[in-house]
Amino acid sequence: MSNVRLRNLDIRHGGHEVIKDLDLAVEEGEFLVLLGPSGCGKSTLLHGIAGLLDVTAGSVEIGGRDMTDAEPSERGIGMVFQSYALYPTMTVEQNMAFGLRVAGTPKEEIRRRIARAAGMLQLEPLLGRKPAQLSGGQRQRVAIGRALVREAGVFLFDEPLSNLDAKLRAELRRELKLLHQALGSTMIYVTHDQVEAMTLATRIVVMRAGRVQQVGAPAEVYQRPANLFVAGFLGAPAMNFIRGELDGGGRFGAGTLALDLPAAATLGARPVVLGIRPEHIAIEPGAPLAGKVTLVEPMGNHQVVSIEAGGQQLSAIDYAQRGFAIGEELRFGFDADRASLFDPASERRL
Repeated sequence: MSNVRLRNLDIRHGGHEVIKDLDLAVEEGEFLVLLGPSGCGKSTLLHGIAGLLDVTAGSVEIGGRDMTDAEPSERGIGMVFQSYALYPTMTVEQNMAFGLRVAGTPKEEIRRRIARAAGMLQLEPLLGRKPAQLSGGQRQRVAIGRALVREAGVFLFDEPLSNLDAKLRAELRRELKLLHQALGSTMIYVTHDQVEAMTLATRIVVMRAGRVQQVGAPAEVYQRPANLFVAGFLGAPAMNFIRGELDGGGRFGAGTLALDLPAAATLGARPVVLGIRPEHIAIEPGAPLAGKVTLVEPMGNHQVVSIEAGGQQLSAIDYAQRGFAIGEELRFGFDADRASLFDPASERRL
């Protein structure tokens, strides 16, 4: 295992500054997920760690050694790409062995490593097949196995599941998590899929426009987002945002919507953005707030109910799956202890 340390990292690509003054420490044995929308710089950052892109400024340290100018082959990494990039004329076993043969690894050692990786990834029955005879999930397992046989200090994954259908993504997510538990290796994983990030990561790095917005455990980032971007990016349905005012006594108001927030009394009177997740809105008779149903979206084990209240459009999750009709009046309330407050100007959490 190796740790990774990025210091004041800048990366320019095609004359455009993609990563700016980024600092990040990845601990040994950690499963760190880089999460963000397309174009935020997460894959560029991963490629900079791998040595596939030149670093403009700053340093990349792997295992305590400065690898900023080292060749990819010298960095002690194994990498899995979004595309499988398998040799079509080679068998699974030959694909997994190719890099080791080029590096001059003894044949017996190659056999040992392939057997170990194939066992972990359930590839033993497929070793004699060629890529055309494999499903997409099997091909991605082979690509992961090809990285594992390097027995690297750090494994890098660049959106490896994005080409798979939903069922296969769920299966391979589980297998990757089990693989990390078995190996205990340092893994850095890029995705724009928040479900992958939440289920796989020991820590999540949320990125936007080449800058880190927040770093933390999945539950921490979800429950206490550092700013409006993180709050809105994580969660499906997305967090509800309501612009309003605090009165100085801990009461929030936005038109006809009002909510007591005792913990906010210390913030004084000021404009704020209140954030409340759909699962923290309870629809029940006698609740303090009134609204009208505008849309109902069945989701299997729950339904998402859109509510118009006080000029605001809100989303609530209803696990009881009651039969709401469009236009129906209902009562609802907020879980004040789960609400988040943000400054409208800086967009930072208060």
